[in-house]
Amino acid sequence: MEQSWIDAIFGGVIIGLAAGLLLMTYGRVLGISGISGRIIEFKRGETAWRVMFICGVMAGGFLSFKIWPDHFATLKGGSLNLIRVSIAGVIVGFGTRMGGGCTSGHGVCGIGRLSPRSIIATMIFIISGAITVAVIGR
Repeated sequence: MEQSWIDAIFGGVIIGLAAGLLLMTYGRVLGISGISGRIIEFKRGETAWRVMFICGVMAGGFLSFKIWPDHFATLKGGSLNLIRVSIAGVIVGFGTRMGGGCTSGHGVCGIGRLSPRSIIATMIFIISGAITVAVIGR
């Protein structure tokens, strides 16, 4: 099996475990846009775990960058700019909050619960991504 497929499967397993763990421990759905968007509401008992979760996601990305820098070669010396990618990520985050969900919440948790709304939303995410790649190219 190609390394990229192994990485994708490994990443999917990690996301699935994180989603299951969050659901079992806090009874919450792992939707990154919802978790991060509700940090500023400052509800008692809600803010701390959300901040820790987002810090863990960021630390995981940083740690991955340090351990496997070759997986991030495009970001280091290629055509992508880390600042542009970060800004794009924030814009996508705002869009997912406005749209009522993200791929982690709908794609992982919603499909796992066989939610029709989540299945449709995930299909739209995938189709939109495919169209974007087809138009912009790689």
